[in-house]
Amino acid sequence: MTSATDPAPAIRPVPTAPRLIATDLDGTLLRDDKSVSDRTVAALAAAERAGIEVFFVTGRPARWMDVVRAHVHGHGLAICGNGAAVVDLHGDDGGPRFVKVRPLERAAALDVVTVLRAAVPGTSFAVERTGGFHHELAYPPMHMDAAASIAPAEKLLAEDAAPANQPVLKVLAFHPELAPDDFLTLARTAVGARAEITRSSPTALLEISGAGVSKASTLALCCAERGISPTEVVAFGDMPNDMEMLSWAGTSYAMGNAHPDVLATASGRTAANNEDGVAVVIEQILKAL
Repeated sequence: MTSATDPAPAIRPVPTAPRLIATDLDGTLLRDDKSVSDRTVAALAAAERAGIEVFFVTGRPARWMDVVRAHVHGHGLAICGNGAAVVDLHGDDGGPRFVKVRPLERAAALDVVTVLRAAVPGTSFAVERTGGFHHELAYPPMHMDAAASIAPAEKLLAEDAAPANQPVLKVLAFHPELAPDDFLTLARTAVGARAEITRSSPTALLEISGAGVSKASTLALCCAERGISPTEVVAFGDMPNDMEMLSWAGTSYAMGNAHPDVLATASGRTAANNEDGVAVVIEQILKAL
């Protein structure tokens, strides 16, 4: 992570006037205390006034989006669950409304659980559905969520499970001992093309989505609906679950606090999240218009 004594990162110029800004939240737009700084709030609003759409593209579920709901203008949309859902944060009842769901099919989820149990003993699982969060007894409780149910993953994913009418957005896999990147490598090797596996946590916690589902692929769908090309998109991120999006966008920035693989993937680098790195770039974009 950068500090006040680190040299300022070189901000790569944006080659064309962008039409859309796509930004991750945790470790990127949000400071470490999960707040949105006044500077960032002002930059987001100014971008929207200039006709640049802003999409929040996050691994978070829809129910964790209150922190930025007031800062989505116009379209009101966000991409949640690493691309598993497009959500209207300005739903009719004031809460989030699912606009598009790209689920992890139940049979595929069960297959992945079976494979990972055999390949990486000690793994515990959780299931994220559109209506709530469910996990195994051994899975560490999430500080932001109370589980809707606690049971073995096979039971949580059974055809007759109580919330079976709610699509599975992703399965999470936790290991108490492995290094995060080692766990990611082992899981990807074992699972292969059955599903997409990534991570955004500093712990050995993996996020598993349906095959072909990622931040990048869902963002591409949203942009195609608007007639926006990748060259007209500026993207920001900090962790491995952002890498496909950063590669897809015409211009991309890794945060100063980003994972080394993200720093190597993005076309540019900005300041750390605690130093308002997203706002720094947006201000330069608007200045150049």
